[in-house]
Amino acid sequence: MEARTRHTHLIRQEAQRLGFSFVGIARASQMDEEARRLEDWLNQHKHGKMHYMANHFDKRTDPRKLVEGARSVVSLMYNYYTPAEQEDTSAPKISKYAFGKDYHFVVKHKLKSLLQFIQSEIGEVQGRCFVDSAPVLERDWARRSGIGWVGKNTMLIHPKAGSYFFLAELIIDLDLVNDNPISDYCGTCTRCIDACPTEAISEQGYVMDGSKCISYFTIELKEAIPEAYKDTFENWMFGCDICQEVCPWNRFSTPHNEPAFEPHPDLLGLSKGEWIDLSEEVFQTIFKKSAVKRTKFAGLKRNISFLFPDN
Repeated sequence: MEARTRHTHLIRQEAQRLGFSFVGIARASQMDEEARRLEDWLNQHKHGKMHYMANHFDKRTDPRKLVEGARSVVSLMYNYYTPAEQEDTSAPKISKYAFGKDYHFVVKHKLKSLLQFIQSEIGEVQGRCFVDSAPVLERDWARRSGIGWVGKNTMLIHPKAGSYFFLAELIIDLDLVNDNPISDYCGTCTRCIDACPTEAISEQGYVMDGSKCISYFTIELKEAIPEAYKDTFENWMFGCDICQEVCPWNRFSTPHNEPAFEPHPDLLGLSKGEWIDLSEEVFQTIFKKSAVKRTKFAGLKRNISFLFPDN
């Protein structure tokens, strides 16, 4: 077995041992087509107030500027799906990805373990780990590596497992066996486009106006939420899962096996009234080490007040 094939097999095996569901590999190269799409998206101001999206354009579109001598981009998917729901159906809602411990820490730790394994088993390999924390076009790399297609809702969709996954990347200066992209299986389906209450997804799909997305308003936007969007959030106070909930491919979702993603024992049982009266002390207890900390207590209270202004 040639070294390239052996190394690829070793990496796949270890990634799966660490809990990653799917692994794909693409050759590290300049992303010309994706760069043009990103430039158009930015020029149309679809990033809203997320000014960081316009930074480091050259690094976003060429991984060799992030890791000198990069040869391969290893894309990985880590499952976070849970069938668990909040008990009070009238309560403000939280996206499933934020139920447990902040994924940045959980997945990054595993990714670092994978890089250390590569360095100890294969030799002097230079690389960097990325989990939604640097200028990397993660969905495009995942698509290039064949672990899914980018759907009309702009989420990466795996044909046998759906889209409730965190994406992670290892950019390394090691030659590996590359995978090929798979077909797009969205077909004529428009469920995500039809279901989005703020019309954030373009009429044809595949383009998300970030400045209209409920996740943007409830997490990224630091100022007041525009009154024009009153009564359109369908009770989402942190993130939004609508375009995933309606996607037919998520009938293949299976529960995750990650203890760190289990919610705080009190989280799912909070009633609408308890959320409205949420104290900072309860916030700090329930969301200790959670991704919800990103919006801070004041931000979550702002979101809840926007949903229920008369309380």
